[in-house]
Amino acid sequence: MRTWIDGHLLAPGEIPTIRVTDHGLTVGDGVFETVKVVGGTAFALEAHLARLGRSADGLGIVGLDLERVRTGVLEVLDADPLPLGKVRITVTAGVGPLGSGRLDSAPTVVVAAVPVDPSPATTSVVTVPWPRNERGALSGLKTTSYAENVVALAEAQRRGATEAVFANTQGHLCEGTGSNVFYVVDGELRTPTLASGCLAGVTRALVLEWYGGVEVDEPIAVVDTADEIFLVSTTRDVQAVTRWNDRELEVGPVTRAAAEVWRQREPELLGR
Repeated sequence: MRTWIDGHLLAPGEIPTIRVTDHGLTVGDGVFETVKVVGGTAFALEAHLARLGRSADGLGIVGLDLERVRTGVLEVLDADPLPLGKVRITVTAGVGPLGSGRLDSAPTVVVAAVPVDPSPATTSVVTVPWPRNERGALSGLKTTSYAENVVALAEAQRRGATEAVFANTQGHLCEGTGSNVFYVVDGELRTPTLASGCLAGVTRALVLEWYGGVEVDEPIAVVDTADEIFLVSTTRDVQAVTRWNDRELEVGPVTRAAAEVWRQREPELLGR
């Protein structure tokens, strides 16, 4: 793993250090992005940086320099041009008190890159009982406050699945712990609206732009009768769901077509 912290690219074997009073460590006061790397090049970097800025603004983190973050990403990838990997960008509110209040500190910025294996073509999903709060203060922001996702994913794994999906407080289909959900009803590709509380996924937006689909909020029970379901995320791309709870599903024509469009158009955003 190669790591860059606040402008410094660590040498191989150098141990990264973060202050024990960093607000990201003490209270989860931070935002992040995960960027796919293909052939040593970051995919859709500009879209990820833009969302990072929106998340920082929404959380009230001031002083974030996106050009400096971009430099960190490029320095890490120049040092270790991974054939297939991911870059994790983490930004915290910096040094703070041992509580929820903040100090007037500069943000802490960490960039780290690691290799990854290709995601499987298919996956299994379970619904978890805890709702996403679509009206919460963090709704729609990609923050480091991920403990809820950790608990949900552990439950999914306990039940033999690889992803957990939430409804929101209205009982509508929302999102996975690290993915957006698409589904097919009567040949029509659908996905929850951003008003559902789901994250504005970069991959989600590209699937809608490149392939199409309808944004609509429906009760989560719609997945019990959907003809096809697939998940999308930075590392999953378009990944067919072949089991949801106890229901088995086939990989259908819409899913295959969306995956093919993704494969054809993905090179357009390498390095951008």
